[in-house]
Amino acid sequence: MPGSEELREFSIVVNGEPRSVEPGTTLTSLLASLDLPLDRVAVEYNRGIAAKTVWEATELLPGDQLEIVQFVGGG
Repeated sequence: MPGSEELREFSIVVNGEPRSVEPGTTLTSLLASLDLPLDRVAVEYNRGIAAKTVWEATELLPGDQLEIVQFVGGG
């Protein structure tokens, strides 16, 4: 349709691996799509720690780099 923008996936890097995401993907929605428990992960976003309070408002952009660490209990 003329004049309409087509939604296109773009590439980010998660823990050193390329991953395609859709425009509008937030840190929260990415973590949910990876089935990660939000209360047991830490996220480094473009070489800085992303506070949980900004995850929902942080939309991913092409080329973003994330390192996600999941905390695991044990004994």
